[in-house]
Amino acid sequence: MTSTIKVNKIEKESGSTLTLGGPGTAVTLACGATQTGFGRSGSVNWQTTPKTATFTAANGEGYFINSGSSITANLPAGSAGAIVAFSDYARNFATYPFTIAPNGSEKIGGVAETLQLDVNGQAITLVYVDSTKGWVNVQNAEDTEIGTAAAYVTASGGCVATVGDFKIHTFNSDANFIISCGGNSKGNDKIEYLVVGGGGAGGSDVTYTAGGGGGAGGYRFSNGTSAGCYSAGPSPLGATAIIGLSAATYPISVGAGGATTSTGARNPGSNSIFSTITSAGGGGGGSKNHPGPFDNAPGAPGGSGGGAHPAALDNPALPAACKPGFGSGNIPPVSPPQGNNGGANTYPLPGAPYYGGGGGGGASAVGTSGTPTVGGPGGAGLASSITNAAVSRGGGGGGGVWSNSPGGNAGAGGTGGGGAANDPGSGAAGSAGTVNTGGGGGGASGSPTPRSGGAGGSGVVILRYKFQN
Repeated sequence: MTSTIKVNKIEKESGSTLTLGGPGTAVTLACGATQTGFGRSGSVNWQTTPKTATFTAANGEGYFINSGSSITANLPAGSAGAIVAFSDYARNFATYPFTIAPNGSEKIGGVAETLQLDVNGQAITLVYVDSTKGWVNVQNAEDTEIGTAAAYVTASGGCVATVGDFKIHTFNSDANFIISCGGNSKGNDKIEYLVVGGGGAGGSDVTYTAGGGGGAGGYRFSNGTSAGCYSAGPSPLGATAIIGLSAATYPISVGAGGATTSTGARNPGSNSIFSTITSAGGGGGGSKNHPGPFDNAPGAPGGSGGGAHPAALDNPALPAACKPGFGSGNIPPVSPPQGNNGGANTYPLPGAPYYGGGGGGGASAVGTSGTPTVGGPGGAGLASSITNAAVSRGGGGGGGVWSNSPGGNAGAGGTGGGGAANDPGSGAAGSAGTVNTGGGGGGASGSPTPRSGGAGGSGVVILRYKFQN
């Protein structure tokens, strides 16, 4: 049995306490009724349609933020007890930071500035207290909710090796890297890489000069700068590894080395590509082709630049500005640099007995300049243990030397696959860069007979990820 009392107003007696209900009794406001003066319970009414653009929040409401771009929530005018809340619906605040802006000159946490949330899965509840502190954070949570089980990268393609808890995929030619599971942060969602472009060909010789060494292919990697930087043990993957690749097919391009030639053309290596990482082909070595379209051609730019060649040194009338120089490395520029410059030409006086070309640039060092008696060695490559064994790649090709009497010394290839410039006793072609190292080809050594620069070595792409714990 229920009863109803209808009155306009209930007041307590002076000095007494007004009590509604008793132990175990709930006091309920009827549907549609409103209340004032009781204050809020500290909860909010969550709006279940996620916000996808900038909006103004209302007192007593909570919002899910589904950001595909940066979003701003404007707070309502503050009044004591006002409450709002926000939560990262898409779990991507780290990619698209969420901004909370106060009303006019009001404060958030005592500071009259905007607040930014930039942690995936972050949620926050703000209560307006007073004009001194303004909106005060009463709850700040980080909940990525990726599931209870750890997931790991699962992929196929290339030549696959297993070392401990890691899979290593080596691509020596074009193929596909197929990811069937991208993993998650509880397991692993990172993929490390080593991407090396094809090396440039060594410079050729036509008329009593010498070719510069070919530049190494660009060398880009995700962790460390020296041998041993990649651990095949339980240590975490590098901070610069590629994170969050989804299940998909990723084409792998492995750059070819620059082709050998005796025409003076400075043949570059080709690019190697994985996902967003492109390593440029190495620049061809400086060449001499007299007369011809590549006469006095300097070393070409590339991942690492080609070395200079000592062209036309018996022509004192040649303007200094026309004398060939070295090719620039790290072209196109990336950070950290993918390679180095080729070696310069020291321009000996006309009539010197030997003319040496510069070595091609390498992954870790500039090519050495040629001298009147020695072709410059190629710049050194860089060692990596991404395959669980220290291997050097990306060496520049050695510079050739021309001699009109015995005794000139051709340049050695840089460690990491650079080709050498061979014995110049009667002229010789440069040797090729080592395949799948991105090594530059060696420059030709001069003679009356056209000699070819060595071909550049092809590049390589190596990927590594943790597939189990």
